Amino acid sequence: MPDGGEHAADLAGRDPGSDLALLRLSGVELSVAVKAGEEARVGQLALALGRPSMEGIQASLGVVSALGGPVRTGRGGFLERYLRTDTIPYPGFSGGPLVDASGEVLGINTSGLWQGGSLTIPAGLAWSIAEILSQDGRVRRGFLGVRSQPVTLQGAQRLALSRPQENGLLLVGVEENGPADKGGLLVGDILVGLGGQPVSDPDELVAKLVGSIVGKAASVEVLRGGQMKTVEVIIGEHR
Repeated sequence: MPDGGEHAADLAGRDPGSDLALLRLSGVELSVAVKAGEEARVGQLALALGRPSMEGIQASLGVVSALGGPVRTGRGGFLERYLRTDTIPYPGFSGGPLVDASGEVLGINTSGLWQGGSLTIPAGLAWSIAEILSQDGRVRRGFLGVRSQPVTLQGAQRLALSRPQENGLLLVGVEENGPADKGGLLVGDILVGLGGQPVSDPDELVAKLVGSIVGKAASVEVLRGGQMKTVEVIIGEHR
């Protein structure tokens, strides 16, 4: 602790997909100022902090160099958003905070997700994952059981869709007895929406298959034979 004291902690939950774990402490009050990651700006000063040894806190100064997402991670996980900085990720900095010039937390640094270097999980996203872990102990990630490729919607297809959307996902494979197969999706369908929200690329689809939607029936919008069709699919869960 900041005063040098030590406290036992229980593991409340962990999410390998985002490289985050939540610890539960009893009888300890902590106060952290949280600044949502989407408020970060390219060029903003940022300080990466770590405590790699008992010698104390170490720091690396830089700027926010990129805002991105969604992105698939090296552990089969998925981040809806991320920050990238030019701070130096010294050994032991993974898991430490990235703070702005006023000392507010911009995100959590991690080197366990991206083979090409470190990323920062935006504070807003990290805290939402922590909230799920506090309730369920894990983050549920779903799947449809399809293989797809992005396609550009043509004029007639856009008219059938009745909303501004340029791309969809052509289903080139449907897993036998998988969620999509049981729900009636077919090879050749163009998936354009899930749960009432547009879907334009594979990463968007993966991002929507996380959390409370898993294990429940969801409406899947597809273009089939030039016509809009909505089918109900029970979202499967990755184990």
